[in-house]
Amino acid sequence: MSSTVQSTALVNDPDRLEARLQEIPKEPGVYFMKDSRDQTLYIGKSKCLRTRVRSYFRDFHGHMPRITVMVMQVVDIEFIVTDTEAEALALEANLIKQYQPHFNVLLKDDKKYPYLCVTWSEDYPRIFITRKRRKSLKDRYYGPYVDVGLLRSTLSLVKRIFPLRQRPQPLFKDRPCLNYDIGRCPGVCQQLVTPEEYRDTLQRVVMVFQGRTTELVDILTQHMEKAAEALKFEQAARLRDQIKGLERLCADQKVALPDDTVSRDAIALAANDKHACVQIFQVRAGRLVGRLGFTADAESASPGEILQRVLESHYQTVDPVEIPSVILSQHELPEGDMLSGYLTERRGRKVAIEVPQRQSKANLVEMVERNAQYELVRTQAAADRNTQAMQDLAIALDLPDLPKRIEGYDISHIQGSDAVASQVVFVDGMPAKQHYRHYKIKNPEVRAGHSDDFASMAEVIRRRFRRYAADPDKPRIGNPDWPDLVMIDGGKGQLSAVVEVLREMDLLKDLNVVSLAKKREEIFLPGESLPLHTELEQPGVQLLRRLRDEAHRFAISFHRKKRTDRMRRSRLSDIPGLGQHRQKELLAAFRSIDYIREASPEQLAEVPGIGPQLAKQIYEYFHPQAEEVEESA
Repeated sequence: MSSTVQSTALVNDPDRLEARLQEIPKEPGVYFMKDSRDQTLYIGKSKCLRTRVRSYFRDFHGHMPRITVMVMQVVDIEFIVTDTEAEALALEANLIKQYQPHFNVLLKDDKKYPYLCVTWSEDYPRIFITRKRRKSLKDRYYGPYVDVGLLRSTLSLVKRIFPLRQRPQPLFKDRPCLNYDIGRCPGVCQQLVTPEEYRDTLQRVVMVFQGRTTELVDILTQHMEKAAEALKFEQAARLRDQIKGLERLCADQKVALPDDTVSRDAIALAANDKHACVQIFQVRAGRLVGRLGFTADAESASPGEILQRVLESHYQTVDPVEIPSVILSQHELPEGDMLSGYLTERRGRKVAIEVPQRQSKANLVEMVERNAQYELVRTQAAADRNTQAMQDLAIALDLPDLPKRIEGYDISHIQGSDAVASQVVFVDGMPAKQHYRHYKIKNPEVRAGHSDDFASMAEVIRRRFRRYAADPDKPRIGNPDWPDLVMIDGGKGQLSAVVEVLREMDLLKDLNVVSLAKKREEIFLPGESLPLHTELEQPGVQLLRRLRDEAHRFAISFHRKKRTDRMRRSRLSDIPGLGQHRQKELLAAFRSIDYIREASPEQLAEVPGIGPQLAKQIYEYFHPQAEEVEESA
């Protein structure tokens, strides 16, 4: 790989471009597009590197606007050659996760659809519904599911069929809760079941969400028959009940396709000028077992490229057993052969990708497209409402352009204690949680018994924008990190404190700042003594109120967490020899101060890092009368 950094774009230097293209081999691999700062703009893969890279520079003005903008910035191209196309696809996925290039952004992570999470990283894994995928190598996520109601009802029924962990934390220290008595939980909190036995049960549950319910019923039937032959009638009865529950679950599926015994997925999209809604129908043994949804940027790629990226992203996160033998696609995939080879290698059996034109397969793809179209209508309606709100806000505040990125700030504390601040971001009228930030107030004057919201807000704004003040040449307008509007939660006092800081930093002229007072929902502008004349229900004001409420919620959540951590550790900090690490170990083992107080010295000594001597000190700290009795004896 080359490491020389150029400054002239390749499109403006034909000789250097042609020389670089000749250096790229006609082999499978991954290519990197680099800018003048040696930053990776885009990562792609191809079965013929030279041909693919050359296509970007041949009539590049005919590409999508997003790709044209990227090509204008490319000053160098690097590559990694692989042995096979499947290796190139897998390598591309890993490199995109590592570098996160700006122009590789296609699928929108808007938390619109929920996932099912199984925390395999824990000894006794939990299973729950979430809208946030956390970075974990061991935890597994299934989805995203479009039909939230069906997902919830399926999970609820599964928890009635199989004994599973019901609570994230134990309810009691020394005994199981009611869920154990009624057979809903195997007694995880008291370790009445081994991790291996519990994981075996959860593996069966996961088969339901992998679309393998029929296979699971066959396995349980075999186990039931063996248990009955061995005269283990209670075990056979439990398996019989589980089989009946799973058969009811199969009967509740909404779509049945006749004469279909092959496992297949069908993918289709509906798109307009800006949005593309993609859906995948998972059909197993003639039944629709899952309906997954994705949202993409329609301006960034062609329909076939969008479907290709969705399939690559989806199948890279599933287990090989979940990959079907046939994938039906609405459009021809630009690199369908490469994807088919990659999936065949992962599954260990042939995976075919087809574009059906007639009969039942085409009807299935048409049904998927129809559902995607309905979702597109909903997405567009929400986008129109947000655009209307941004237009109304731009008119009310006399802004030159639509406020696409709006930042909201709030302070939270209790009489100055545990003071924190929140920064929430709305992009195109929707929460962009990946840009949320929280701050611990560092001002020594803000302490328990003495609060200063004005100084706290000024500190947060200074910390947020100080890198722009330190580098006057740093681009502001057009920078995706630079807000079109800043909203302060508060009245004229908070706004004046922020304006003074921005004026000192010489940033006020480039920033649009307002404040929203809670009492009457009044909007104040810098330098104006009276609030802006607005109506409570007009779209722009409602957008600011949603932003303010989100900033308030985020600030309170962080404040409560900080306060809880302080209260949990305050008493432990008074024990000599008990540092922060050992405090964490104790709290991880006993969950609360009350349980630590009730523990015996022997139980305390079992915690990693807590020896018999320290365990005795901890016990005597919570039971001073025991020390007095020992001395009197």
